[in-house]
Amino acid sequence: MSGFEKQRLGRLRDVMAAHVAKGTIPGTVTALRRHGEVHVDEVGTMAFGSGPPMARDTIFRISSMTKPITAVAALILVEECRLRLDDPVDRLLPELADRRVLRQPNAALDDTVPAERPITLRDLLTFTWGLGMIFAMPGTMPIQAAMEERLGRTGPPAPGETLTPDTWMAGLGTLPLVHQPGASWMYNTGSEVLSVLIERAAGQPFPTFLQERIFEPLGMVDTGFSVPAADLGRLATSYITDPQTGAPTVYDEPEGQWSQPPAFASGAGGLVSTVDDYLAFAHMLLDGGRHGGERILSRPSVELMTTDQLTAEQKAATNWVPGAFDSHGWGFGVSVRTRRDDPASVGQYGWDGGMGTSWASDPREGLIGVLLTQGTWASPSPPDVCRDFWTCAYQALDD
Repeated sequence: MSGFEKQRLGRLRDVMAAHVAKGTIPGTVTALRRHGEVHVDEVGTMAFGSGPPMARDTIFRISSMTKPITAVAALILVEECRLRLDDPVDRLLPELADRRVLRQPNAALDDTVPAERPITLRDLLTFTWGLGMIFAMPGTMPIQAAMEERLGRTGPPAPGETLTPDTWMAGLGTLPLVHQPGASWMYNTGSEVLSVLIERAAGQPFPTFLQERIFEPLGMVDTGFSVPAADLGRLATSYITDPQTGAPTVYDEPEGQWSQPPAFASGAGGLVSTVDDYLAFAHMLLDGGRHGGERILSRPSVELMTTDQLTAEQKAATNWVPGAFDSHGWGFGVSVRTRRDDPASVGQYGWDGGMGTSWASDPREGLIGVLLTQGTWASPSPPDVCRDFWTCAYQALDD
């Protein structure tokens, strides 16, 4: 069976080159895999100005594309019976025991009621444990300032400014939940908690567990929470949009925050990776948990992870991008398509990274797509380069 139409693959390169020519991003690395065919393309440079050309082994900050890897790590421990999906996490995370819950999301911090039940691993994996990013104007809710004061800054990942895991958990333990456990989806923070839970359940540092159980078996040689000094020349410069001028400005340089190990290795957004490393991870999932002769997860665990876990009530209670759950749900660390409203199939799963990356796998089409840039998103809605990448990916299918 054929995979891609050659001339239409050229359209993908042309569209990416057009985005680079606009000056919003300096370059891209893209990859499509289908029926054994792999097409990787590099356009532009690693930095504006005199930056070196993008290359297949360029290293990118993948931010929230870290979350699916963290979910796989948790499921490895579930399969080994060191964690259980529906057991309370209090034994390993006593900071989360006996939670209080705000009477209303905008209530004062002391206007609370008792949590109706303990928090479980399933709650953390599905982001329904009761706390997460607050998508509201600053100062709208008292919990916003309290989270920033006790957990650290919000915004794009900043590994050079993190607390230690235990200090972060201690601060988290002083905060009330915004929703009752299991009531509503709230983004991001569940994956950070999972970092600590996995570390404590495994009895070893979270980065070490990922290295031994996922990265080494999959041959992900350039994936980690920092970049070795010898490889910093392959790390692309990261940009963020200046709110005053609308122009890209440097957020992080190669010798910046990812040049040394962080105090807190965040399972929500801390990893760097390359296109081939992430393709290996994505192909393992699409192949039912296997990679070559290595089995990372069982097929049923992968199917569970990539199935929508949210109820209609949980989606309705969510304050996120308007309409986001009209055609999507959430599995364990991944978004799952539930209704076909563009060329992607029902059952497509994946996630994006707000620092400029995107990945999805479509089991029905046998398709994996990865887009890597280093232009930070200006909102939770995908930028044009991301939307155009996925349009080009599907229009190139040939069968």
